[in-house]
Amino acid sequence: MSRIGRMPISVPAGVEVKNVDNLVTVKGPKGEITKQFTKELGIDVNDGVITVTRPSEDKMHKSLHGLTRTLLANMIEGVTNGYSKTLEIEGVGYRAAKQGKDLVMNLGFSHQVIFTEGNGITIDVPAPNKIVINGIDKQAVGQYAAEVREKRPPEPYKGKGIRYAGERIIRKEGKAGKGKK
Repeated sequence: MSRIGRMPISVPAGVEVKNVDNLVTVKGPKGEITKQFTKELGIDVNDGVITVTRPSEDKMHKSLHGLTRTLLANMIEGVTNGYSKTLEIEGVGYRAAKQGKDLVMNLGFSHQVIFTEGNGITIDVPAPNKIVINGIDKQAVGQYAAEVREKRPPEPYKGKGIRYAGERIIRKEGKAGKGKK
């Protein structure tokens, strides 16, 4: 059996889990997430513990077993603690600001780049070169952060652009053959 798939998920106090035909709804202090899972797997919610079972040793069932268990654990983690991604902006004149529900960034283009909060995503700008994206859905937070980063990914020569906090950029050396024949 899958090592991850067979591990039970404990439901913390204050979190309510409902399962109707593998349409799982998790309600907690930060919000509510609903996700449909495949009907082939069994999802049992009993006495504050969720277990996921698979019908056979088929390769597809094995793959879905661990995935389903992890997605359920992420849903519970999201409604209790939430998820956040921190982005750092590096470059002369590059900065971000929050105007109402919009994230307004100056990234060296002739225009400002604007992103709007939505889908349970909140944006915080503690400093002009730092952006914090928060939400209860791990996938949505990661996707939103990737879309923001995509507007000016870090370049390898000077390292300018938007990067994840802690991301290491592999730097390249510039032209070396100057003056040689």
